Amino acid sequence: MLIDGRPARAVSVADRGLQYGDGVFETLPISAGVVRHWERHLERLRLGCARLGMACPEDTLLRADLDRLRAGVDHGVLKLIVTRGVGGRGYRPPDPARPTRIFVRYPWRPYPTALYRSGIVVRVCATRLSRNPVLAGIKHLNRLEQVLARHEWADPEVHEGLMLDTGGRVIEGTMTNLFLACAGRLVTPDLSESGVLGIMRGLCIEAAARVGLETEIRAVDLAEMYTAESAFVCNSLVGIWPIRELQGKGKRRYAACDLLARVTAAMGPDAIGGT
Repeated sequence: MLIDGRPARAVSVADRGLQYGDGVFETLPISAGVVRHWERHLERLRLGCARLGMACPEDTLLRADLDRLRAGVDHGVLKLIVTRGVGGRGYRPPDPARPTRIFVRYPWRPYPTALYRSGIVVRVCATRLSRNPVLAGIKHLNRLEQVLARHEWADPEVHEGLMLDTGGRVIEGTMTNLFLACAGRLVTPDLSESGVLGIMRGLCIEAAARVGLETEIRAVDLAEMYTAESAFVCNSLVGIWPIRELQGKGKRRYAACDLLARVTAAMGPDAIGGT
């Protein structure tokens, strides 16, 4: 672990990331010694800092920390956290504020190949995502909605939970973005009011375009999950997981889909995450 570029194991109790969740984070896979899609993660980090009105650490500092932790590592996971830094009591941010940057390295734990071949089971969560255009898209530190949603099940056969917003629209998984195959095209939920603009989501949209598939970004109702031909979820660590079964108001089993196969082929190694 590095805190502001130095080996350390703890942050100040006065850090606003701890006090208020005042900050953003990125989760970065290391594959064959390379941090995948660093520039895209950096772009989203900058977006998050800008939305919160706080300074983003200099690129050279982030790169130095990143290179230090990935050195000699073939496969692994890096988590980058940037907080507004130490401040006093009260919500008003300190002026000036000095951001805290935290890098943590974790070992890589590969996912079973069966999840990619046979697909996963997904359940519909009761916990809803709030609507807030200011925070939509970024990976801010307040993940309590996802924590509560993930606390809803302990069945190891269920690998992901589907989350709706307070208006009843399907948004994403607890840790993934969602795609549906409907009438020969891909559909992914609009994230302008809620959810996270995933790096893998963007890569999937680009890969689909390369093979001539249009991706429609729009509001998705839960009922569409039961009529879609197929569905899959994705993030930077897992890559793409086909959904085999949806559990909610009844069960929906999905068949293999040519659209997903075409996107997966176009994605190459990204389709299986950091392996």
